[in-house]
Amino acid sequence: MRKITLADRSPTIVLDATASTPLYKQLYEGLRGAVLTGQLKTGARLPSTRAFAAELSISRATVQLAFEQLIAEGYLQGHTGSGTFVASTFPPESVVGASHNASPGQSGNVDRTISQQAKAWIEARAFFPPRRIVGQGASRAFSTGFPDTDAFPHKTWHRLLMRSWRRMQHDSLGYHHAAGYLPLREAIAGYLATARGVRCTAEQVIIVNGSQQGIDLAIRVLLDPGESVWIEDPGYPGVRGALQGAGMHMVPIPLDAEGLVVQIGIERAPEACMVFVTPSHQFPLGMPMSLTRRLNLLEWARSANAWILEDDYDSEFRYIGHPLAALQGLDTASRVIYLGTFSKVLFPALRLGYLVVPPYLVDAFVSAHLFTDMHLPLLEQIALAAFIDEGHFVRHIRRMRQLYSERQATLVDLARQKLAGRLDLRPAEAGMHLIGWLPGDQDDVQVARAAARASVDVSPLSLLTLEEKLRPGILLGYTSVGEEEMLQGIERLDSVL
Repeated sequence: MRKITLADRSPTIVLDATASTPLYKQLYEGLRGAVLTGQLKTGARLPSTRAFAAELSISRATVQLAFEQLIAEGYLQGHTGSGTFVASTFPPESVVGASHNASPGQSGNVDRTISQQAKAWIEARAFFPPRRIVGQGASRAFSTGFPDTDAFPHKTWHRLLMRSWRRMQHDSLGYHHAAGYLPLREAIAGYLATARGVRCTAEQVIIVNGSQQGIDLAIRVLLDPGESVWIEDPGYPGVRGALQGAGMHMVPIPLDAEGLVVQIGIERAPEACMVFVTPSHQFPLGMPMSLTRRLNLLEWARSANAWILEDDYDSEFRYIGHPLAALQGLDTASRVIYLGTFSKVLFPALRLGYLVVPPYLVDAFVSAHLFTDMHLPLLEQIALAAFIDEGHFVRHIRRMRQLYSERQATLVDLARQKLAGRLDLRPAEAGMHLIGWLPGDQDDVQVARAAARASVDVSPLSLLTLEEKLRPGILLGYTSVGEEEMLQGIERLDSVL
């Protein structure tokens, strides 16, 4: 180690010849840090390069390299015939003297830290269902919203990815349309017309980075801060966080057996500018919205000049009869923004979803998309377009519908055998989770925490409500859980309850 102390109360510069960082870089960083922290005062004169080199037993060229970099970046000033000085124009110590690793709150001279929007996001994050992150352990019983990725046709997807890469022309590596890859938008429009009753053209389809970005984009384009939005209570926490972060006024609307109670929404906030609904399979309670309610909601949106954001998050997985048609197909006034995702149908890491917007809103949505993330990666879009066009998508949905139906039946059977009297779990006609109802004196949040300690993931129903007081319950996802893992999860939940 080579050291030099520049002056009284000045820093000691330490150089290590065995380190991988070049000596000139070490000297540069030591001097730069001394200037930033105020240890080297504005206008202070530094030793000559010759004296520096002699003191540290390094070449003069090494010192000159460090000085030249510091002069170029404005930390030092060189005066011919006078020497080298700490720049006189450098900000005072009150600005740069605090540690760069300290938080703004620790520095004592910063009035604000993060935005109100960020604070709202942090607050809302507490209500998100537990999710296993890649590298932090696999999905376990009974995480919600997870498809069975083991049953995904990996070989087919790999083949399509490789073929898509080979077929990409040289100019395909440049920028692309913000709305997304046109053949994929055409494939989605065709699928939605036949499977979901959605009326649209490919030009109305906008590819987004999953449903959460779609929600955020719709809020940015259609709403101004402070405007009122109806939300289902209980409902999806993702929209809650997006609305809180955007500074919207949320109006919770209760549900009954027919879905969102439109009349209560009209009574509470007739001036609302948007409503967020999951009409095909309400999250989390599971009922579909009746035709009467759908028509009432559409009439209110038309008369109030409001928007309907329809989240069709898992409509493919209906186990009795055919999937219910989308609300968008009934819309004659172009008030519905339709939202879909491939995360729950294929696999979460794909991060591809889509919006279907009325024709006169396409330009606004594309422009907003352009200034948020330009466009999404192309390779996966090309592969997904082929996956849909060649029939793999529909076949995969058909297989998963059968598999998930069997898993739901297994879960209900095991719960009846092991948890009778402590957890009321009943079959549902659709979806990827069931609600297990607890005795009225139970705290579902405490149950969920105890289950997590027993390596079981369940989501407390009470955290998904704003005003409604429901019987305590927990959400149990079953689509990604094999029979053996399901049995182990039930046994652990048995010990918890």
